[in-house]
Amino acid sequence: MPYKLLLLFLSPILALSQPASDIYLFNLSIKNGEPVVSGPVNITHRKGYDNQPFFHPRKPLIYYSSFNDSGRSDIKFYNFKTGQTKNLTLTNEREYSPTVTPDGKYISCIIQRDNGAQDLGKYPIEGGEPLVLINSLKVGYHVWIDKSNLLLFVLGDSGINSLHHYNLDTREDKIIAVNPGRSLHRIPGTNTFSFVHKMSKDEWVIKRYDPQSGQTSSITHTMAGREDISWLKNEIILGSDGNRLFYFDTRSNSGWKPLQMNSIDPAISGITRLACNLANTKLAVVANE
Repeated sequence: MPYKLLLLFLSPILALSQPASDIYLFNLSIKNGEPVVSGPVNITHRKGYDNQPFFHPRKPLIYYSSFNDSGRSDIKFYNFKTGQTKNLTLTNEREYSPTVTPDGKYISCIIQRDNGAQDLGKYPIEGGEPLVLINSLKVGYHVWIDKSNLLLFVLGDSGINSLHHYNLDTREDKIIAVNPGRSLHRIPGTNTFSFVHKMSKDEWVIKRYDPQSGQTSSITHTMAGREDISWLKNEIILGSDGNRLFYFDTRSNSGWKPLQMNSIDPAISGITRLACNLANTKLAVVANE
């Protein structure tokens, strides 16, 4: 097997997300304090991998990672007002986990190299060459705390992954937890962040991290074996059991409840990643092709 092809199959990120997938866009609303979704539209609708959606905070755009015909992934974006899809990147590298930077000028992402390295870099949002931010760690996923600080899911050489608080200015690197999940989020309306801590094989806990105090605290358990969540601005967490959507209201702490769904496509299954826009009017759902 050629060396480059071997790296493609051994990559930790690809091992987790190789199956073909599509991104469905739902309308989202809150009725009587409960989230309701309706009108799913397959916004990718092609053969192959389309995954890791991220909404622009101000524009009607969803950025995502998409495999091209040569088996490499680029960053694309879909305009849900016009229905148009365009490429942000078209490179010989592989880009994953697109995220709008705090200044709104760049898309940060994981850049996977043919030598197995996974750097954190950023591309100008209007197009252009990337700037490498971190190349001393094997970064899997990330979320911005502010313009200088990030939470990073870091892949360990020994197979033990860890959650890091990393400062770009000072290069200070602090480990927050061992064996985190891939779902990292700012909790809306706060300066705190959530991550999934895989305490054991059967105990996965959604935790809150406060960057100022450095303290973590437990919120609730995930749904069994599921690590992908998203937050609404009214302290509600969205999740899935793989085939249905659920929500958890942190204010009542009354457990995971099924989401109301209007006109859902019954063919949608294998649900993994979720993403909401800041206005909480749209929900992106990754599901099996």
